Amino acid sequence: MKKNKNQSNIDFRFMSFFFKIRDKIHPPIEKIIKANIKQGDIVLDYGCGSGSYSIAAVEIVGSNGKIFAADIHPLALEKVRKKAEKKGCTNIETIQTDCATGLDNEYIDKVICFDVFHDIPHKNDLLKEFHRVLKSKSILSFDDHHMNEDEIIDCITSKGLFKLVEKKDQQYNFIKI
Repeated sequence: MKKNKNQSNIDFRFMSFFFKIRDKIHPPIEKIIKANIKQGDIVLDYGCGSGSYSIAAVEIVGSNGKIFAADIHPLALEKVRKKAEKKGCTNIETIQTDCATGLDNEYIDKVICFDVFHDIPHKNDLLKEFHRVLKSKSILSFDDHHMNEDEIIDCITSKGLFKLVEKKDQQYNFIKI
C-alpha cells in the first residue's frame, strides 16, 4: 500500500492556525449536525487534524458515545488529546494511521471524513476500511472542497460499498450497503 506523504510539523502548525480562523467563520458543529450525529453514537473522525470536528462531535454524543480521532500526523493526535483534556472529555480516543484503524468490524455508527480525502493516495483501501468498521446501514459523512460533486459521488459509490442518501449544502451523506 502506498504511504501518504507526511506533512511537516511546520505545515501542520500553520494548518492548525488556519483552522482556528475557519472554525470562527464556519463552526464545526454545523457539519456535525449535517452528519446526523446523535447522542450515544460511536464516531470515527478520519483525518481529524487539530480536532475541531472531534471536539464538536463529543459534545453531541455525550458520555454514552465515543469519538475515535484518526490521523497520520502525530501532532494532530497530540492536539486532539490536549483539547479533550482541557474540556474534560474522556470519551475521545486517538488512532495514528494512514488507513487501517484497528477498530472492530461493524462498530461505528458514523464516519466523518471532511476535507482530507483528496490527499489520500489509497482511496479504495480507505473506503473498504470505512465499510468494514461501519455498522449496517450506517453513514459516511463526506465533504471535500478539493473535489467536485461528480468526483465525490463517483469515487464513493463506484465500488458498490456506499450509496448517496442526502446532500446538505456541500456535505454528502452516504449509507453503507
